[in-house]
Amino acid sequence: MLPLRMLGFLMLMLSLCDADNLCPTDLNPLTLDPPEVIYGYEESVVVNCISTEDNHAGMYWTVGNTDHPVEYDNSSIQVSLSNWNVKAECKINLTGTYECSKDLKITVYKNPEMVRVFSARSVPIEEETPFELQCDIKNVAPVQNLTVRWYKNNQAIREDSFPNPTKTPVNESSTFVVNIRREENGAKFRCEAQLDFGPHGPQPVTSDTYIVALHYAPELKSKTEDVYVDEADIVTLNCDAEGHPPPHFHWTCDGLNILENTNNLSITVITSTACNCTATNYLGRINRQIHVHVIPKGCPIVVTPAEMVVRFGDPASVNCSTDADVQQIGWEAPVGATSSSDPAVTWKVEKLEDWQITPLCFINLKNNNQCSKKLTITLYKTPDIVSVSALDDGPMVEGTEYHLNCDIINVAPVQKLKVTWYRGNETVHTDVFNETSKVPVDVSSTLRVTPVGDHNGAPFICKAELQLGQNGPETDTTVTSSPYMAVVHYKPVLKACPGHYGGVEHEFSMDKLPCLADGNPPPIVMWYFDGDLINASEPLNRTQSGNYTAEIYNSLGRSTTSIVITVEYGPLFSCKHHYKVKENENGRILCEPEGIPKPTITWNKDGHEIDSLQRWTKHDSGNYSLFATNKHGTANHVLHLEVLYVPVFKEGTYKKEVNLGENVIIDCSAEGNPVPEILWTSSPAVNMKNITWGRQKLIHITGATSTHAGVYSCDAINEVGRVTKSVTLTIKDKTKEVSSTSKWWLVVFIAILILILLIFILIWVHKQCKKHGQYSFVPDKTNEGSDIPMTPSNGVHA
Repeated sequence: MLPLRMLGFLMLMLSLCDADNLCPTDLNPLTLDPPEVIYGYEESVVVNCISTEDNHAGMYWTVGNTDHPVEYDNSSIQVSLSNWNVKAECKINLTGTYECSKDLKITVYKNPEMVRVFSARSVPIEEETPFELQCDIKNVAPVQNLTVRWYKNNQAIREDSFPNPTKTPVNESSTFVVNIRREENGAKFRCEAQLDFGPHGPQPVTSDTYIVALHYAPELKSKTEDVYVDEADIVTLNCDAEGHPPPHFHWTCDGLNILENTNNLSITVITSTACNCTATNYLGRINRQIHVHVIPKGCPIVVTPAEMVVRFGDPASVNCSTDADVQQIGWEAPVGATSSSDPAVTWKVEKLEDWQITPLCFINLKNNNQCSKKLTITLYKTPDIVSVSALDDGPMVEGTEYHLNCDIINVAPVQKLKVTWYRGNETVHTDVFNETSKVPVDVSSTLRVTPVGDHNGAPFICKAELQLGQNGPETDTTVTSSPYMAVVHYKPVLKACPGHYGGVEHEFSMDKLPCLADGNPPPIVMWYFDGDLINASEPLNRTQSGNYTAEIYNSLGRSTTSIVITVEYGPLFSCKHHYKVKENENGRILCEPEGIPKPTITWNKDGHEIDSLQRWTKHDSGNYSLFATNKHGTANHVLHLEVLYVPVFKEGTYKKEVNLGENVIIDCSAEGNPVPEILWTSSPAVNMKNITWGRQKLIHITGATSTHAGVYSCDAINEVGRVTKSVTLTIKDKTKEVSSTSKWWLVVFIAILILILLIFILIWVHKQCKKHGQYSFVPDKTNEGSDIPMTPSNGVHA
């Protein structure tokens, strides 16, 4: 018989076959929640299909070519987005009249795997020469939703879209033609790829920054300069030509070649001279003439201050004075030139923006001599941008050398610049620069890094500082980059893991260990016990103490570590309730409680704690209460102790003497635990039998004869041991004693009276002995009916 759900599905299919009309749009009762899904490839999403019409013959989902079971309430489906062209449709049969359906709008996307900017141009980029930048976007879908935005120095300058209708991942490119002037040297370009789905889409993927290094011919701001120096002083002449690649310099002074390739030429002058500087690179050359004027020594000019440090664009003011009798005093400078007949004059500039300026204060003496002093002035500008970027693609890998670049844009004077690299708060490198250009330039500092795992997530920062000396500004001239967060991939390791660890039973699991799984990419940790993989979050029990091994791995490697786990638990007694020990054995080793840590145990008997016993004695038998304690709890136990000991005779070995014909009883009794068995050892004889009376074993002889004389052995035996005692029985004959007395009458007549007296004495003694040999036994009620004689004529206890 078909299941009811399958039968309903078949009935629905049959009814759909008979449906004459399609569902009118205005009567469609279906609503999808959500109506549209935008998810990444290989993700899954749950969608509900809701009907506003209760009177229907069933509803179901069709995903691809598969129909799902019919449902009579609202229907939901989990759609796996592992197919780029997946389709899902909810259908409902309205009592056989209409079949209505609602398509789920599905967008499956894949964010780009990589976005990078590069230039296909292999030759250097020259000024005003257009070149093409290309942005490659790898493995993205759907491309019709892709937008590529171009940025120049963090400003958006262009946006591209792609009409390609394919839904599967493709590689795309966007190109951008750039025309750079020398003022834009060091411009930074990047592109950003984003799948635009409104607020539900993924985050954009941004390329690394591409910095344009422009080549241009040397350039001078001024082609001539007058320099005034004191006689025999050393003067430094600055060619100050800017170009890229840096130009080659050639100097001549008064037509003589000076073989120094430098933009700063130091010479000692005696007389005025003219020097020419030629700056050349492969794009061109430029000349500069510098006229050096020698001022006789002893010029009475005071310039206050003698040196100045001024920020580019700030005002400047310097006083020049003299105590000599002068015709004229003044300042020579491209801006702010002035003169006066007074003994002092001030050079003022509202905005100092001439990088090459060297103001000169002069005086014309009344003797028609002239002298002058130049103002040493340093014009500076802090960097516009200081930024750190990686010269290598992708994350760093531990042990491999990488390069970070610190770009310092538009700074002057560069010879005063110091760049300091930091990893976190630690200084790792410093750079200074030998260039002597006075005008702002762009420079870079490169840091070589061989990372280790601890560098992952470390911020790398570079600071650019103008070191302007004691005349420098009070304000800080340091510009700091944004941190470059290092991503370092390294092999995994388990840190801070103890060699031994204890946890409480049913509370501790391996994932609670104070261990740190360190590695990048984030590692996976697997725990093994006795070679078997375990669930690290499952609490351990007392049987699972032992050696555990952790295996930790990522894409770069794996490592293992071992730790001894002790599962602790409260005291527990698993002892018996009855014990048998032997006398003189070691005391109190019978019942030991379980528990970790090892519990402390106390013994109590009759309500009193007992001290340690070295040996068991027969008096230690009885009931005991045991108490065990450790830090996880307490436990108690009651046991009965029975001390076993070897038999002990109530009387020891002895001798016994009776007269011929008398009755004899020899007894043997002993104590012991267990109760001993009594065994007599003797030669068989008539009129002799063994009798048991309570715990005694008796030998009863009726009418003792000489054959009954001898040694009788009694053994007391139990499981602990065996003891033996003996009784020696002697039989005396009266007849033989009388015969020997008569012979003495014949021998010694004189002793007759003595013998008669002796006979009377013997008779009296004999009567007394005979009287003492009669016993009256009162029968034990517990032994009534036994064979023990009540009134033996001459009974003797052994």
